[in-house]
Amino acid sequence: MENNLKILNGCKREIELSIKADEVKKEFDRIVSQFSSRAKIPGFRPGKAPANIIKQKYYPEIKESLINELVPKALSEELKAQNLNPVGMPVVNELHFKEGEPLRMKAQFEVWPEFDLPEYKKIHVKKEKISVTDKEIEQSLEDLRFRSAQYVPAEGRGVRDGDYVVIELKGKDLTTQKLLPIEKGLVLAGHHDNEEALNKNLMGLKPGEDKDFTINYDKNFHNKRLAGKKIEYNLKVTSLKERKLSEINDEFAKDLGEYKSLKDLKEKIKKELILAKEEASKNKMAEEILKKISEKLTINLPETLIEQEYAAVLKRLQSSSPQTGKTKEDLEQLKDKGKKQAERNLKNHLILKKLAKNEKLDVSEKEIHGELKKIAEANNIPLAEVVDRFNKEGKREELKNNLIFQKTVDFLFKHVIIEESVSP
Repeated sequence: MENNLKILNGCKREIELSIKADEVKKEFDRIVSQFSSRAKIPGFRPGKAPANIIKQKYYPEIKESLINELVPKALSEELKAQNLNPVGMPVVNELHFKEGEPLRMKAQFEVWPEFDLPEYKKIHVKKEKISVTDKEIEQSLEDLRFRSAQYVPAEGRGVRDGDYVVIELKGKDLTTQKLLPIEKGLVLAGHHDNEEALNKNLMGLKPGEDKDFTINYDKNFHNKRLAGKKIEYNLKVTSLKERKLSEINDEFAKDLGEYKSLKDLKEKIKKELILAKEEASKNKMAEEILKKISEKLTINLPETLIEQEYAAVLKRLQSSSPQTGKTKEDLEQLKDKGKKQAERNLKNHLILKKLAKNEKLDVSEKEIHGELKKIAEANNIPLAEVVDRFNKEGKREELKNNLIFQKTVDFLFKHVIIEESVSP
């Protein structure tokens, strides 16, 4: 097997392979023999039809089988022989096959970038001073108060902001006179995710009352089913419940189940806020350390991985950011932000991977088992079920890599110089 490896640009490579004619013929004859043993040719017993008749009848299938058998194997062997570890599957973009001749092909693929890390010990990084204010504790209490609120039937009044309302919504396209499917559901009156017209027309309606209103939807409306249409709605309130909030006192704390007094609850909230801030501070410092290492490096990133990471980042950004009312410029800015974040994530990943290799950082089966045990306890699931799920879904290797990266970040923290700073 002859080959010719070319560096196209960055991480992209092209390899040209040629499999000798006698090897191709040997495999071709074997496949023809397989087809012959299974083929039903009139006038011949199974396996007795001449090879030329088998080739004539099944040539496209024989050729496809030959290529599927020889090409992946040849590529795999040659890449291994040259110690090349491609990112993703190589793509064959040229292939020449003719009986009696060598099988020739060209395939393109990307490789992991090679680079040397700059000095990563004794990096200076600032740590914000952690503190919790009374105002933050009070806000957490308010959040708890709202989360533990009860909803009871509202008597003798119409809908107000914050009510939970069961509605029935009927729509009709005024242009086509076509009726839309009836929608029934529970809505939180006044919530920003609701259509503005729904919130406006909902207010004041009592159970059993209904109201008609019309919406002229813009042609660029995010719901394409309604974009550019004029819809007349009939909105009916079936039932409504109002929110009842508890007083923040000792009884409120006791009702949460694990506190003797409001003072105990506040102390627990303070500890949790400190832990959350310390975790956020550590993540911020880790980003700063990686940024300082990254600034000293030029790494050619594989386009395949950039696109994969970009798709994942953009999905997260879109899910955390309301899409209603966004202009074309807003969406372009979101895409640009996603692209930069994807490149930053990938670069950080490669830095941590290289650093772990340099420092020979690894995790044991005992450490992996311990992490699986934590996951089981946190989700109140039997350990055996968690282990089985991770093995079946192929997530064990991903978990191992995450643990190695955590260990690598911890290694960095042991070797950087942390300077205390005052929070702004």
